[in-house]
Amino acid sequence: MAFLIKSMIGNPLSGIGLGGGGDKEEEAAPTDPAKAAGMTREEYEEYQKQVVEEKMERDADFLHKKAERATLRVCLREKYRLPKSEQDDNMIEMAGDDVDVPEELLKMVDEDATEEEGKDSLMGQFQNLQNMDMDQLKEKASATVTEMKTKAEEKCSVM
Repeated sequence: MAFLIKSMIGNPLSGIGLGGGGDKEEEAAPTDPAKAAGMTREEYEEYQKQVVEEKMERDADFLHKKAERATLRVCLREKYRLPKSEQDDNMIEMAGDDVDVPEELLKMVDEDATEEEGKDSLMGQFQNLQNMDMDQLKEKASATVTEMKTKAEEKCSVM
C-alpha cells in the first residue's frame, strides 16, 4: 500500500524541480561537439574533413563497381540480343568513360561466346552427328516409318 501511495504522490512531485537540479545537468553538457568528443576545435574540424573525404571515396568506388556491373549487363544484352536498359546506360554515363569490365568476367563471356559459335556452325552440327548413336537413329527412323504405315492403312481402305 505504501508503494502505491509513494508512486502516485512521489513521482509527480519530483518533476516540479524545487531544488533546481535540472539546471546543473544542462550546464554539464557541452554545447561544442569538439569538447564532447574530447578534441580541440582544430582537431575536430580535421576529423570531420577526413570523414567527408573517406565517404566521398567510398561513394566513388561504389559508383564505379555499379558501372562495371552495368557494362557487363550491356555486353550480355548485346550478346543475347535482349532489349537495352536505360538504367544501365544512365549508370555508365554517371561513372564516366573509364568504366571497363573486369578481365575475369570478360574471359568468361568470351569463352561462352566461342562455345556457342562452335555449336551454331555447320562443323559444330557435324560434330554433334558424330557423337550420336547411329543404331538409335535407325531404330527411331524405322519406328516412325512403321507408325506412318499403320496410320495410312487405318485411314485408307484401298491399302
